[in-house]
Amino acid sequence: MPKRGYHHGNLKQALVEAALTLIETKGPSGFTVAEAAKAAGVTPAAVYRHFNGRESLIAECALQGHRIFGDLMEHAYAGGHPTALAAFEATGRAYLAFARKFPGHYVAMFESGLSMQANPDLALAASRSRGVLETAAAELSKHIPEEKRPPASMFSAHIWALSHGVVELYARGAPGAKAPFPPEDLLETGIGIYLRGLGLIRPDS
Repeated sequence: MPKRGYHHGNLKQALVEAALTLIETKGPSGFTVAEAAKAAGVTPAAVYRHFNGRESLIAECALQGHRIFGDLMEHAYAGGHPTALAAFEATGRAYLAFARKFPGHYVAMFESGLSMQANPDLALAASRSRGVLETAAAELSKHIPEEKRPPASMFSAHIWALSHGVVELYARGAPGAKAPFPPEDLLETGIGIYLRGLGLIRPDS
């Protein structure tokens, strides 16, 4: 019988899918090339037709993840509609949704320790989603005089960190990591408090 990876005609993607499952269950350093090959239904030697080794395979997982993530962020931002604030908050919710729906990609992207300098395609893909958030931040702060306006790259990075923290602590399904509030509510209220502190949105009346 033909190997499973060859049977459906896309060995490279079969290896990526196998690696994503292993990354999700064992972590990026918890599996071998041989395990990925076995899960894809091919011999270990077949892996090297497309990848130099485990790190190269993980980098492809991360690259595909960043491309999916960039699409989701752009869709959530929706060109800044219906309002700059709503669009900005939507990008935070997209972060949570991505982490839940694509856990293997998420871990490969943010927890594998890949070098962006050694992976220019990966660096470019990663910059796209950050760029969406920076654009959203810049639009949100346009009403503030330029000399008093916080750098968009700075406060968008803070929101990114807040989103990441909520994902890691409360949205990844880890035992004992349940919060008394839904992760979306934690993130939304956190963003609101932060933006009000910067004077970017009006205090609640």
